[in-house]
Amino acid sequence: MERELNDEEQQDLFAWIDKIPLSRPKRNISRDFSDGVMAAEVVKHFFPKLVDLHNYIPANSTQQKLSNWNVLNRKVFCRLDFHVPEETLNKIVLSTSGAVVPALSALREKIDKKLENPKNNITNPDYYDTRDLKKPCAEIHQIHTQLTELRKDEKNMEKNMKVQHAVRFYSDMDPSLRLILQEKEQAVLSLQETVEILQIKVNKLEHLVHLKDMRIEDLTRHLEMYKAKDRTH
Repeated sequence: MERELNDEEQQDLFAWIDKIPLSRPKRNISRDFSDGVMAAEVVKHFFPKLVDLHNYIPANSTQQKLSNWNVLNRKVFCRLDFHVPEETLNKIVLSTSGAVVPALSALREKIDKKLENPKNNITNPDYYDTRDLKKPCAEIHQIHTQLTELRKDEKNMEKNMKVQHAVRFYSDMDPSLRLILQEKEQAVLSLQETVEILQIKVNKLEHLVHLKDMRIEDLTRHLEMYKAKDRTH
């Protein structure tokens, strides 16, 4: 995603975007796509059932822009096997020059890949069995619980690390106190390793949440379709 495009690749990407009917004219791509709305419109153009545009609010505030992109990551991009990292999102919402171009290029590749495989219809609810609906609901609740607990553990450890690091600022220590400090430093290193492990687990759980959200929405749509069929008979 961070790969920079050469001039020819950029022009080809811009030409591809120009063919898509968007709600706003493209003037400055870094600003135009910073709030995520036009990115949602790009996906909706190819997969109309995949995107509900009312979920994405045109915005100038960084908070709302991030909210739009996070919804895209959670509800839309995951169905395309695509994800925009947080670091990239922070640059995009600030309209950092060129930040959104690699992301759009990667998104285009994922869209093209899905279009090349019509049998793998990501918007077709018939792909799933409604009997599985209760299972993912229970699983996602369990994942959310684990995620909350991990975040609490991470915050507590970071707090302990800050307290221990404060000892560094004391000077002219006697040897015994210095020994204690060294022991504390080792404890801090251990805590840092634990925090890193927890962060990896958090990231994995967040990814699972995205996948479970996707499955629940598809199964729910499938169920609604069958209810509608029953009412028509």
